[in-house]
Amino acid sequence: MKDYVKLRTDTKWSNEGSLPQEYVMNDSLHHLLDGVDAIAVQGYDENRQVIYWNKGSEVLYGYTSKEAVGKKLEDLILLEKMKNPVIAGIKNWLNNGVKIPAEELTLRGKDGTKVFVYSNHVMLTNQYNKKQIYCIDINLTDLKNVEAQAEQKEHMLAATFAVIPDLFFLMKVDGTIIDYHASNKINLYVSPEDFIGKSMAEVLPSEVADKFNSNLAKIITQKGVIRFEYELVLPHGITYFEARIIYLADNKQIIAIIRDITEQHQAAESIKMHAYYDTLTLLPNRFLALDRLSQMLNEAERNNGKTAVLFLDLDDFKKVNDSLGHEVGDQLLVESAKRLTKIVRKEDTVGRLGGDEFIILLRGLTDDHNALAVAENLLKSFRNPFEIDSRELILTLSIGIAIYPENGRDTYELLRNADTAMYKAKSLGRNTYSFFTKEMNVNMLRRLEIEQQMRGALERGEFEVYYQPQIDAINKQIIGAEALLRWYNPALGNVTPDEFIPIAEHTGLIIPIGQFVLQQALSFLNFWQKEQAISLRIAVNLSPRQFRDTELLNFIETSLLEANIPANRLELEITEGVLMIGQTYIDDALVRLHKLGVKLSMDDFGTGYSSLSYLRQYAFDILKIDRSFINGITSKKGDCDLVKATIAMAHSLGLKVVAEGVETKAQCEQLNQFGCDYLQGYYFSKPITAKQLLNFFVKF
Repeated sequence: MKDYVKLRTDTKWSNEGSLPQEYVMNDSLHHLLDGVDAIAVQGYDENRQVIYWNKGSEVLYGYTSKEAVGKKLEDLILLEKMKNPVIAGIKNWLNNGVKIPAEELTLRGKDGTKVFVYSNHVMLTNQYNKKQIYCIDINLTDLKNVEAQAEQKEHMLAATFAVIPDLFFLMKVDGTIIDYHASNKINLYVSPEDFIGKSMAEVLPSEVADKFNSNLAKIITQKGVIRFEYELVLPHGITYFEARIIYLADNKQIIAIIRDITEQHQAAESIKMHAYYDTLTLLPNRFLALDRLSQMLNEAERNNGKTAVLFLDLDDFKKVNDSLGHEVGDQLLVESAKRLTKIVRKEDTVGRLGGDEFIILLRGLTDDHNALAVAENLLKSFRNPFEIDSRELILTLSIGIAIYPENGRDTYELLRNADTAMYKAKSLGRNTYSFFTKEMNVNMLRRLEIEQQMRGALERGEFEVYYQPQIDAINKQIIGAEALLRWYNPALGNVTPDEFIPIAEHTGLIIPIGQFVLQQALSFLNFWQKEQAISLRIAVNLSPRQFRDTELLNFIETSLLEANIPANRLELEITEGVLMIGQTYIDDALVRLHKLGVKLSMDDFGTGYSSLSYLRQYAFDILKIDRSFINGITSKKGDCDLVKATIAMAHSLGLKVVAEGVETKAQCEQLNQFGCDYLQGYYFSKPITAKQLLNFFVKF
C-alpha cells in the first residue's frame, strides 16, 4: 500500500465540530474497519491527534471512540519512556519521508496495564493535502503470555539442571551426541568440544562403549527406560555411573541421564565386604566360600568335571596365640592368608572359615593329582619361617582333601569330609595332608613309588620314544608323526604317561626327560627323511614346566642344528595349560619359536575354557582337535557340528587341522568331508617304535 493515497471526501466525522473539515475521511473505508474487532486500527493527524478509532481499538485499549477521537496519541496509549522517540519518529516521517518500521511494541491501556502489539503504519493524504497516519495493531498479549510462560518454564528447567548433578545427553539413534548438560563438568570423560557430534563409541573406552551400543540398540525396539552401570577412570579417581536411557520415537532421538553413583557403590561394596569377606584377612568368609563351592559344583556337574575342597588348619596356632598375644596371632593369620593365595590359581578360592581354619576350593580338576600338587606346594610354602615383630615363627599345616563327586555331591558333605580328612592328617603327625578315602591314599602311595622310581630311570634307559603316524586326509600319505614317551620300570611295570608326566612336571624331572624326547625325535626324523628321500615332520609335546627352563630355546635351536633338521619340520604341541600360566616368559618363548620357524600347534583344542582367545593371541600354525570330540562325530550331532565348525574356523584363521583319536573308517570319511587336513589315530596305527614306523611307512 502506498504511503500517500488520494481519497474523496463526502461526509464529516460523527463527532462533527470536534475536528476541522479537512480531516474528514471516506466513510466507506471507516465502515469497513469499524466492523473489525480482531484488529485495532487508529488514525492520527499530523499533530498526532486521533481522527479514527475502530471497534478493535476500543477492545484492545479500553477507550471508546468518543473518548479517543481528538486526543493525542501520547496521551492515550504511549508509555512515558516512548513518548519522545515516537513523536520524533512521526515528525521524521512527515518531514523527511522516513517511514516508521513495523515492530513489536509495548503500549498501555486505559486502565494502565501493558498491551503487547505488533504495530504497522501507513500514511495517507486526503483531498485537502493533509497527511494522516493510520496504525494497524495486532494484539500479542496472549502470545506474550505464552512466551512468558515458556520463558518461565525454561528458567525453571535451567534452574533445575543447575541443581541436579546428573549429566544429560541428547543423541541420535546411532549414539551421536547432539547436545548435553552438565552442571558440574568434573565427571565428563572428555571436554564438550571433543564429544559433540561424535558417538559414545568414539569418546568412551571400548568396554563402556560396548555397553552403550548394546543398550542403545535395545531401547529403539522396546518401550520404557533401560538402566545399566559402568565405571570410568577420571582424573579424580575411579567413578561409578548409572545410565538411564529413553527413546523419543517422534523425534527419533535418545535421551541419556547419567548419575554418579560412586558413593552408593562404595557403600554397597563396604556392606558386601562385611557380609562376604573376613575383616582380618580380607579373604572370602564361610558364607561366600560355600556359595562359590556351590557354583563350582554346578559347573563340574555340567562339564562332568571334578572339584576339590581342601580344609586347612594351622598346627599349634593356639599355643602361639596364647603365648605371644592376639596381635601376633592376627599378623600370623594375615601372612598365612597371603601365602595360601599365592599358591593357587586366580579361578580358585581361598577362604577363612574362622579361627585358624582356612578352606581352598580348586576349580576344574582334570585328575586327583592336581589337588595333591597344590597340597604339597602349600606344605612347602609354610616351611619358610614367618617374620613377625623381629621374630621368626614356624607354622605347619594339616590339610584334608575331599574330591567331588567321589567324596560328596553337595557343599556340606564335601566340607564335612574334608574336615574329617584334615583330622586324619593331624593324627598322622601334622604337617601333612590326607585324602578322605582310602583309595586316594592308595593313589598317594602309588605316586610316591612312581616318583621314587622315576629318579634315575632316564640314566637306566627305561624311557623309549614311540611314534604315531599322521596321515594326509586327502591322499592318505604319511606326512609325519607325533613323538610319544613310554616308560617301562622293572618294579612298576608299564607306567602310563597320564601317571608319570604330571609327577615329572611337579618334580622338575620333565626338563631332562623332555630334552631326551626332543633329541630322540629329531635324530630319528633325520634318519627317516634320508631313508625315504622326502620331507617329513615330527611333533613333540612341550609341558608348562619346560617353559620355565631358561635354556629351552637355546636347546631347541642347538638340537635342530645337530640333527640337521629345518625348523619348519619340527612341530611343538602346546596345551592350554601352558598358556593359562599367563607369564611373560611364555609369551617371549612363543614369539622366539615362531621367529625361529618352528611350527606351533595347539593341542587338545576344545577341552579348555579360553582356547579361542589364545588362537587369536598367539601365532599358531596347527590346531589339534581332541579325541573326545572325534569319538562322537558319527553318533552325536553336537560333536559333529562342533568339529565341522572348528575346522572351518581354523581354516579361516589360516591354520591346518589335525584330528587325533581317529579309530573308524566312518570317522575318517566324515573328517575328509569336513576338509580336515591331517588324521591321527588307531584307525591307521597305534603309537609304535621307530623301527616299526619305518616298516609301516614302507607298507602303507
